[in-house]
Amino acid sequence: MPTNTAPVKWAQRSDSLYVTISLPDVKDETITLTDAKLVFTGKSNDNEYACDFEFFKGCKAETSTYKVLPRSIQMHIMKAEEEEEFWPRLLKDKAAEKNQVKVDWDKYVDEDEEEEAGGFDTSGLEGGQGMMPGMGGMPGMGGPGGPGGMDMEALMAQMGGMG
Repeated sequence: MPTNTAPVKWAQRSDSLYVTISLPDVKDETITLTDAKLVFTGKSNDNEYACDFEFFKGCKAETSTYKVLPRSIQMHIMKAEEEEEFWPRLLKDKAAEKNQVKVDWDKYVDEDEEEEAGGFDTSGLEGGQGMMPGMGGMPGMGGPGGPGGMDMEALMAQMGGMG
């Protein structure tokens, strides 16, 4: 049976990366994270998937975490340099990234907005099941521009009280 490329999304902060392998009900997974690479193999819906990525720069594998969840595998990977500038991409190989990795727009923050947005919500990686049905919304789901992130009073003041 041919092996498919696992669908990968990523976002970053100055100190870490958040990588998601978007496969439901992963079985027989093997995840190897080193300071330079991420290697994954596993089965989802009777199909085999894999990825073998060399990171753009170094990471700290020993302080990074991951969790296999019902709908995905989520990883919080610490960068080797803590207060580093944002990486221009996840992988060293630009061509491979173009075809195999997408930006995780749900977790994306511009470099100049990082302080306001804060770090990643890693509560789902701390042994809890995370994102369980019926448990209410996740913090920050409104996000910038959504109802939870808007300061209506400031918006109205900028508009000169229109409306």
